[in-house]
Amino acid sequence: MIKILIVDDEKPICDLIDMNLTAAGYSCVAVQDGLAAIDEVEKNTFDLILLDIMLPGASGYDVMEYIKPFKVPVIFISAKHEVKDRVKGLKLGADDYLIKPFDVTELLARVEAVLRRYNKTEKKLVIGDVEIDIEARRVMRGGSPVALTSKEFDLLLLFAENKNVALFRENLYERVWDDEYYANSRTLDLHVQRLRKKLGLEKNLVAVYKIGYRLEV
Repeated sequence: MIKILIVDDEKPICDLIDMNLTAAGYSCVAVQDGLAAIDEVEKNTFDLILLDIMLPGASGYDVMEYIKPFKVPVIFISAKHEVKDRVKGLKLGADDYLIKPFDVTELLARVEAVLRRYNKTEKKLVIGDVEIDIEARRVMRGGSPVALTSKEFDLLLLFAENKNVALFRENLYERVWDDEYYANSRTLDLHVQRLRKKLGLEKNLVAVYKIGYRLEV
């Protein structure tokens, strides 16, 4: 399982990130202190670090400098929004920089992007009796292959990578169809209906009022 270290001095933010990443299938450790973060990196192996900048003990910049030899991917998450702050973080070796406040779906997307860059993503995902082979783009249900269109597979994968997270219709449409969402479009709903029927996900793939859909596992 992918293991992520969350470092933020605001416990509510740590808890929010932890809850959503755990729901998406990641294993998380959260600390609120820069020195505690260094201790964790020295004791454990992580696949990714989400790192605030303004921390007690040691700043995020100091932590970044110290952990460079461990070669762990880092995403800075900070309220410091000026260009000079982002440039400094990226020059120190961070893989991405996300500004607070942020949308959880954007955070999940950035986490996935960095993990893919380092080939740290899971090769297969399992939802009940449904198995998704990401590299082969093949789906099995109860040991039997299920024929999905390219868009159906992309949509299923997006749900599977964000289990138990409510995904906005606009984000789903833009990420799967790479196009702007129109309120009267039925494309997304039709694809969701087909996934429910083909994979027996009628009770799992649920509509979220005024938001979109959520895959409940």
